[in-house]
Amino acid sequence: MPLLRTVGRTAVIAGTASSVSGRVNRRQQRKWSEQEQQQTAQQQTAAPPPPAAAPVEEVSMDDKVEQLKKLAELRDAGIITEQEFGAQKAKILG
Repeated sequence: MPLLRTVGRTAVIAGTASSVSGRVNRRQQRKWSEQEQQQTAQQQTAAPPPPAAAPVEEVSMDDKVEQLKKLAELRDAGIITEQEFGAQKAKILG
């Protein structure tokens, strides 16, 4: 009989623990869900609208040449690297 009581007691304890664990888990999930919804709502209301695209200005060839000369001077002075010069040159030339 003592073995049967031990088995019964263990079953009751395990069942109670499982029930409590399930309730805690559901409560936490609900709480996290509510927090996530609040954060999403705050982000949607607080996010400013994206800025309008700036109009693209046509740059004359003389302006491009001047920019390239300035970049070359910076490269020759060691202020920018050859890779940085190449990247900026590609941007200027389009």
